Amino acid sequence: MAIPHDRSPLKAPNTRSTRGTRRIRRARTAAALACSASLALTAAGCGSSATGDTGAVAPVTITFWHGWSEPSEVAAVNANIASFEKLYPGITVKSVSDVSEATLVKGLHATGAGSPDVVSDFTSQDVGPLCSSGTLLDLDPLLAKSGVAADAIFPKAMLDYTRYQGKQCTLPFLGDAYGLYYNVGMFHAAGISGPPKTFSQLAADAVRLTVGDGSKQLGYMPLFENYENDVGTLAAQYGPQYFDRSGRSDLAGDPAFTDLLNWQQNLVGSLGGYSHLQQLMSGFGDEFTDNAFDKGKVAMQLDGEWRVANLTAEKVPFQWATAPFPVPDDQLADYGRGYLSGTVIGINRRSRQQQAAWQFVKYLTTDTSAVVSFANAIDNVPSTFAALDSPELQFPAAFQTFLDVASSPYSDTEPPTADGDNYVGVLQQVGTTNEAGKDPDLGAALRAADSAIDTSLGRPNG
Repeated sequence: MAIPHDRSPLKAPNTRSTRGTRRIRRARTAAALACSASLALTAAGCGSSATGDTGAVAPVTITFWHGWSEPSEVAAVNANIASFEKLYPGITVKSVSDVSEATLVKGLHATGAGSPDVVSDFTSQDVGPLCSSGTLLDLDPLLAKSGVAADAIFPKAMLDYTRYQGKQCTLPFLGDAYGLYYNVGMFHAAGISGPPKTFSQLAADAVRLTVGDGSKQLGYMPLFENYENDVGTLAAQYGPQYFDRSGRSDLAGDPAFTDLLNWQQNLVGSLGGYSHLQQLMSGFGDEFTDNAFDKGKVAMQLDGEWRVANLTAEKVPFQWATAPFPVPDDQLADYGRGYLSGTVIGINRRSRQQQAAWQFVKYLTTDTSAVVSFANAIDNVPSTFAALDSPELQFPAAFQTFLDVASSPYSDTEPPTADGDNYVGVLQQVGTTNEAGKDPDLGAALRAADSAIDTSLGRPNG
């Protein structure tokens, strides 16, 4: 997920797993990381037992690798480290910033001196490969030993993208939540009193808010290639099941995917057709420096919490507001849900200081003051219920939507898989082919996608 970088005057999400980057990753098949099968928690080379005492430790130094690089980001990380070291004077944290995803993964597989004890990964797609290979430590024994009830502390969707097949090998370290941004002036001019709550209302409003052919004002850009508007993010509004109980892909079996793709294809037609919308989208600017919503070209947009900072910094010349993204008409009771993702943090299975590393990870992820101060500094969504409800949060009113979405028990995410969430890219390809009218049989396309996903996961032939 995903903490926005400070990129004056705009802010872009910091996680290299931002939705924009996810689209790049989806264009290729993510290969599962090659490593040995999961090892015991106290495997050879691990000097401290993962199930050992979680109290005071002897003086020790641990190394923390993370990807934040902007001065304000690094300062926020260092401030939390300083607070931790005051609480645990026996533990010194050596922080290494601006670590790329490739370097981080390579470091986790390295042996000997120089490898990290604790890593923060912007790319939640790494969770499946790193967990399934045993590269990251299983945190469940440490959570139990420390009396940390993860289900009571973290929103369910955040736990879902930080665990693999029930194993909690990472924890949420702030997050991203998605919702609807809308131009209040355009709504008033069209006689629309408030944001849509259902998909049918969204479609009707999109048409009503479109002026002429949409070249000057489009109600909503439905194409899956547009900014954050990809298939996986929208599918979360249905609460879908990507896999059946046996672990096999179930895109064709869950009607949510068919319903979503048919709804989107119909909206594409209502707004002028695929070719016309493609032409309009070609005139949209860069997501983080020349965004179409920020420029007043579209009336509604699906986006993450970082857009609040963008719009505020830009001082756009129109009134805007946020709301939860609409839900399917038959799921109105779940309105308020949204897609969640975020940064994850874990412990190197090869670390010789697992006890101290756990103290550090536990502090960063469960201490309310630490989570709140970091969220305030980075303008990101807190990742614990206590922090989401803290009076110490310092966000503008429009940010409340994303705090509420993160707290919603109905919010959803995409579960990690051993092949790096390859299934997300496969689904996106089905969506982009379908919206262009190139799939005469959507059911067959989804069944073919299921077969490709199962093959990637080593589960072919039923």
